[in-house]
Parts: sequence; C-alpha cells; structure tokens
Amino acid sequence: MLTAGLVGGLPLLPGCAALVGSGAPQSQALRAQPPADLPARVNLTDTPFHPQTALQCGPAVLATLLGAAGRPVAPEALSQAVFVPERGGSLQLEMLAAGRRHDVVPTVLPPRLVAVLREVAAGHPVGVLLNLSLPIMPMWHYAVVVGYDLPGGEVLLRSGETREARMTLTTFEHTWARSRHWAFVALPPDTLPATTEVAATRDALLGFSRLAPPARATLAWQTASARWPDDTVIGMGLGNSLVAQGDLAAAEAAFAQLAARTDSAAAWNNLAGVRLQRGNPTGAREAARQAVRRATEAEPVWLDAARATAAQAEAAR
Repeated sequence: MLTAGLVGGLPLLPGCAALVGSGAPQSQALRAQPPADLPARVNLTDTPFHPQTALQCGPAVLATLLGAAGRPVAPEALSQAVFVPERGGSLQLEMLAAGRRHDVVPTVLPPRLVAVLREVAAGHPVGVLLNLSLPIMPMWHYAVVVGYDLPGGEVLLRSGETREARMTLTTFEHTWARSRHWAFVALPPDTLPATTEVAATRDALLGFSRLAPPARATLAWQTASARWPDDTVIGMGLGNSLVAQGDLAAAEAAFAQLAARTDSAAAWNNLAGVRLQRGNPTGAREAARQAVRRATEAEPVWLDAARATAAQAEAAR
C-alpha cells in the first residue's frame, strides 16, 4: 500500500493479488547490455518464507526481510504495527518504522531495476511494492525479490502463497513502475546496502536513530561515516549519538574530526558544546569562535546558536 510521504501522493489502496503485466524499458536495456560485474543468475534460497493470508502481504514481507537479517519474527507479531485496517493493507511508512523497532535499518533503494538486482547479488532480499492490475483499478501487493535469471529474463519472488514465484523481468518492471519503483532493504546497523546513496542513507539513519538504543544508532552512524567521512549530516548524527550514549570523549573526537574535514558551523558549535560539558572552557571558546566565523561567512542559519554557545564558553571561563 502506498503513502504520499514516500512516493508523492499515489492512491492509498489495498491488495494482494495474482501476477499480470507486460514489458518495460529498464529490463530490456538490462538484458541487452548486462553489467559485466553483475552475476547472470542469483537465488537466495535461504531467505525465509511466510505464506501471506488475505491482505497481510505487508507483515509477511517484513517478516521475510527481518528473518533474512537475523531478526526472526512471525508476521502475526508485526500485523498490529504494519496493517492499517481502514486502508485494508500496509503503508510504506509503517513498513519502514516497524522494521526499525526490530534492530534493522530499512533503506529505500534507487528507483532502478539494476539496483534491485545488485542488492540481491549482494545477498540482500529486496521488498518491493507492485500494482498487479490496471492503474485505474490497482491491486497493491508487497513481495520480496530473492533472485533473478538474466538470460532467462526472470525475477524470483517470495510472493503470496508461493515460495518461489517466477515473473518475467518485463512484467516485474511494468507492475513495479506503478509504485514509482518503490523498493527497500532491511539490514543490520553494521551493513550498508550495496547500492546505497547518501541521501537515502541519511533518511534511513535519522529514522532508525529515533527508535534505536543509542549504542545501536551509534553503530549505524559509524558504518555510514566510514563510507562518507565528509558528509556533515552523517558526521553530526555520529557525534550526537555518541553524546546520547554518554561517551563524550568519543563525541568530542567525532565532532573535531568533522569540523576539521568540513569546516561546518554545526560541527564547530557541537564541538564547543561537548568541550563545555567536559570542563574545557578554553577549547570550547576556540571552537565556538570557529562556529561564529563559519556561520558569519557561509552558514547564517547557525549564527544565533553559535553566538549563544560562544557566550556560554565566555561565561564558563
């Protein structure tokens, strides 16, 4: 089931149905010139299977992804969190939020067929939202992509009551396109998606941090920071999660590294704040001055906060 917050206001309609469809351009291009580094065939046979009862494809798909991530849970235990009775199905936001409560980081993938196949090739089952009917009478259906056969032109799905449903790549793309190619993976906090992009990773980690214990949030931010050490949002997330965890020494180090790499006013300001908490007003004053400088030069949105921190540092001295 769709939600406007993720895919731009498509209809909110229920459904779990049979497979129908026709051709589409991404699959045709992919088969005509497959990437040299993409295996021709993959089948994640160990992926769990939960047969779907009526209108319960959302909980079953999420349970499948959680089980594959080492967080086994029965679909029935997810139904209350995921299933929306008045909608007759599950919304994407609920699917992502429920995953976070089970110590995984659900991440929305780029809207490209090759991204789905690359995740599967990396050993990551992919949850997808399909419309198995016509756009004017949609039948929304969640399924899990667990394999593909490029020479044979097929994807393999955990879908409905079928453990290994086979669908042509063209039919898959056609039905998937109606959800604006919405797909996600649900991985432990120490694992990034194979096709991860920084904007989607930021969104995923911000959502995860709101629900996860500080130590697990820190692990997720550390994993992303190793990939993008110069990203301000990720660096700030790491520092703030360390503060929440109570590790002020590590937080100071994280903010200092980020400030040195990016000259971010936010990083300088938070570095000053942590140094104040650690009883170092001299270091705090210097960091606050850098925050004011940077905010004045290029980041005026931080100027009031930087000046307030600078005043606190002066008072502490």
